[in-house]
Amino acid sequence: MTSTIRVTVWNEYRHERKNPEVAKHYPEGMHSVIAAALKQAGIEARTATLDEPEHGLTQDVLDTTDVLIWWGHMAHGEVQDEVVERVYQRVLDGMGLIVLHSGHFSKIFRKLMGTTCDLKWREGNDHERIWVVAPGHPITEGLGEYFEIEREEMYGEHFDVPAPETLVFISWFSGGEVFRSGACYTRGRGKIFYFRPGHETFPTYHRPEVQRVIINAVRWAAPTPAPARVFGNVQPLEPEK
Repeated sequence: MTSTIRVTVWNEYRHERKNPEVAKHYPEGMHSVIAAALKQAGIEARTATLDEPEHGLTQDVLDTTDVLIWWGHMAHGEVQDEVVERVYQRVLDGMGLIVLHSGHFSKIFRKLMGTTCDLKWREGNDHERIWVVAPGHPITEGLGEYFEIEREEMYGEHFDVPAPETLVFISWFSGGEVFRSGACYTRGRGKIFYFRPGHETFPTYHRPEVQRVIINAVRWAAPTPAPARVFGNVQPLEPEK
């Protein structure tokens, strides 16, 4: 790994070009806002979008990506299976993956989780309170006991994912629901973090606390040096007697 963390922020970039309400908050796309926050924090960030050749995720791009951030919603089915497989292999090899909001239904997240990743939802006027339930975890650095988002889409339990290796955040909504909104996993050598907030019609990714979580998650998910993994038939370490 290089000393600078290299991040690729992937976004469908469809809502922003079709819906004026979304474009009002993200005239250059959600990916641009997230990448700008990362750069401000000293992290090297570039962007890729669905309608680029190979969705902007060529083998060369992925080979030079330490952490991939994924936002998708309306076009999960348009993501080519060969690109999904390419991302999957990179995660197993050690690339970090941060899946945001409706990316829970992306092909790559469902492949890595092995479940439907389904949930309850309601697009309304819900208030969200996000509680830190793993104080001291690197992803929570700089946060208090909780932070609040005045308006967000509701996601509710049951969230059909494997039990997280570490549950970092739980959300409570003013409609009464709760949700496991910050979950850590490991697949192969890669670290995965799912983070719930980020409905496209709200300016969620402009919020300092949300940006702080994403920045922290990038640093947590970045690969660290480790011995090469050895599989298959091997000779004994000790002389045979």
